[in-house]
Amino acid sequence: MTAGTSSFSDFLGQYAPEMLPGRRLAGSTQYADHSGLAPHGTTIVAVTFPGGVVMAGDRRATAGNLISQRDAEKVFQADEYSAVGIAGTMGIALELVRLFQLELEHYEKIEGTVLSLEGKANRLAHMIRANLGLAMQGLVAVPLFAGFDAGNERGQIYSYDPTGARSEEHEFYSVGSGSVFARGALKKLFRDDFSAEDAVVACIQALYDAAEDDSATGGPDMYRRIFPIITVVDENGFDRYSDDTVSPLVDRVVSARSGRPDGPQAPLS
Repeated sequence: MTAGTSSFSDFLGQYAPEMLPGRRLAGSTQYADHSGLAPHGTTIVAVTFPGGVVMAGDRRATAGNLISQRDAEKVFQADEYSAVGIAGTMGIALELVRLFQLELEHYEKIEGTVLSLEGKANRLAHMIRANLGLAMQGLVAVPLFAGFDAGNERGQIYSYDPTGARSEEHEFYSVGSGSVFARGALKKLFRDDFSAEDAVVACIQALYDAAEDDSATGGPDMYRRIFPIITVVDENGFDRYSDDTVSPLVDRVVSARSGRPDGPQAPLS
């Protein structure tokens, strides 16, 4: 390994470029006409609360007009204090997440310290930019990144476009085909004084609203007991809620929807 190389993706690009997601299929036309048939994942939401951030995702993956998976994994631990959610072409997005996890682990081992949250966000932007060739063929993977900023003692959210442009988001954000509906729900639900549980419930409500209007977003499956993935990142690190923890929160939301199908109303003042 070259001395001083703190970027694993740069090291891989130098010695085994064919292993990078953005280069392995670049230039190939066999996938371009069928990119809509590759499994796609949506929707991811993130909400901040004082001292941390919640990231959640629905479980549905689609291939064209078909449901290809009902229990897809879309939210992952990036490192001890950050999470990454994926939307878009599942295969490319999953490889991007695995490479990002290795990137952060590699940096920590080489440098003997962890990247700042902004530094992690910048590394991810560089990796997304390297996938631009595939994105232009229709194999788009756009993650949502969030974590605990130890310097400012708060949660922070970063969004990206397919070219790798990074944006720092405030309070809440969502990506994926159901994002416009989820974001609309979060606009009426968000409060500055959220507790962690309040933020989790707001995410569940937002995903429920997205599933109401977007066929690619899956709502809670009460019969199969398939619930949204819920993760919380705060000063104590990354925590993925178990199904036993998520279940009563989902039951509460679904029960309330039986009396008010459109969900809770925003206060007027």
